[in-house]
Amino acid sequence: MGSASKQSNKPGGKNVADRRTRIAELRAAEQRRDRRNKIIASVAAGVLVIGAIATGTWIVMDQNQQKKDREAAANADIPGVKTFGDLSRNHVKEKVNYPMTPPVGGDHNAIWLDCMGHVYDQPVENERAVHSLEHGAVWVTYNGKATPEDIKTLSDKVKNTPYSLMSPYPDEQGTITLNAWSTQLIVDSASDPRVNQFFTKYVQGKQTQEPGASCTMGQM
Repeated sequence: MGSASKQSNKPGGKNVADRRTRIAELRAAEQRRDRRNKIIASVAAGVLVIGAIATGTWIVMDQNQQKKDREAAANADIPGVKTFGDLSRNHVKEKVNYPMTPPVGGDHNAIWLDCMGHVYDQPVENERAVHSLEHGAVWVTYNGKATPEDIKTLSDKVKNTPYSLMSPYPDEQGTITLNAWSTQLIVDSASDPRVNQFFTKYVQGKQTQEPGASCTMGQM
């Protein structure tokens, strides 16, 4: 009896040992997976951090470069630009006889023209437009020699540029005239590269007499 009992316990003991071995193997495999996953997560996190740093560095460098480009454009000379020196800035109610056409400064109406990308399809009052120039706006004018393509190109430019306005000016000498305070440029076509240069330099540029002054709540 005793001998038979010992023999019957051996298979059971072997099964227990096998289960323990299997459990140990599974735990070891799980631990290896955990370590591997932690390594992968750490590497991924490191890559993300490096990527974020690189992206941030690139953004800062790009912003710095854009700032330098704007400063260079603001200081660059534009061929053909005329300037008119110091001009008076009194508010008046009567019409003003300006020495240049279109006018780019001098006495003007107390109420400016709305100039946050406004495109007017009719001539506007000189005295109100000049007040907008005092606030740092660029005023685009054109006569009957401007083509529909010119007008469309300039209209799109103005509509996308705060502190700018546009209107027809039948009596002006040039096909297209770009006007800022005490500053003027005549071009024959909207495709002239000096158009963009003028906007870059003079929209809220150094010539602005009242930086930051409103270009809304004026006169339509």
